[in-house]
Amino acid sequence: MTSGSKYKNPSPIDPRKAFSLDGEVALITGGGTGLGLAMAQCLGACGAKVVLVGRCKETLIRSCKTIGPLSDYRVQDITDFDQSESLLDSVYKSHGSLDILINNAGVHLKKTAAETSIQEFREVIDTHVLGAHALVRSVIPLMIKRGHGNILFTASMTSFLGIPQVFAYSVAKTTYVGMVRALSSEVADKGIRVNAIAPGWIETPMLLKALNDDEPRRQKILNRTPMQTFGEPLDIGWTAAFLCSPAAKFITGAIIPVDGGASIGF
Repeated sequence: MTSGSKYKNPSPIDPRKAFSLDGEVALITGGGTGLGLAMAQCLGACGAKVVLVGRCKETLIRSCKTIGPLSDYRVQDITDFDQSESLLDSVYKSHGSLDILINNAGVHLKKTAAETSIQEFREVIDTHVLGAHALVRSVIPLMIKRGHGNILFTASMTSFLGIPQVFAYSVAKTTYVGMVRALSSEVADKGIRVNAIAPGWIETPMLLKALNDDEPRRQKILNRTPMQTFGEPLDIGWTAAFLCSPAAKFITGAIIPVDGGASIGF
C-alpha cells in the first residue's frame, strides 16, 4: 500500500462483505414512494435498517410492509426545519445509530421561469435544498462522533442539462451538485462520504405526471436516451446500496448518472 494509507491490508475479495449493510441504519426522506421506496428496498435487502420519512402515515405504513421487519417510519414534513434535529434524535434513540442519510424528498413543478411565482419557487427550494441542509447540519455531529457515515442526494438530469419547463426544479437539483462537492470536501477526513445519484428518466409516478398528455416530450426524452428506454426505480435503488456499501469506500464527492446514457448521448 502507498505511504499514508490507513488500510493496512487489501480489502478481502468477498462480495458478501463488500456489499453488506448489516448493522447500518438509514434514514430516507420521501421514502414512501418512487425512488425513495426503491432505495429503501435495496438497502434493506443488503441488511440495513431503513427509516422512511414522509408526510402520509398510511403510505409509510404500507411501504414498510413491503420492506419487512428491518423498516421503520417517521411522519414529518422536512420543511419544518426546526424539527430536523428532533427527527434524527428520535431515530438515533430508537435504533442506536444513524449511518446513512438519503436526501430524496422533492416536489415537481412543470413551469417556465416566467410562469413560476416567487412562492412556488420558494416551495421547491425549501423542500429540495433547505430541507436537505437542515438534516445534513443535524446529522453531521452524529456521524463525526462515530467516525463513519454516508450522505446521498438524489440529483437529476437537470443537474447537468438545460431542460425547459422545469425552472425551479432545475435550480434545486443543480444546487445539489454544489452541496455534494462542498460538503464532501469538509467531512471526507472524518470518515463521512457524500455523493449524489443523478437519475435519468425513471418510470415513477412523478415522471408519469410530468409527461401526462405530452407525447412529444416523451418521445424527445426517449430519442435522446441512447438505451431508448426509461429506467426502473430499482436501478436507482441498487446504485444507492452500492454507494453506501464498503465496496464504494473510496468514492466521495461524486455525482453518478444512472440514465441510460442520456447525459452523454445525442
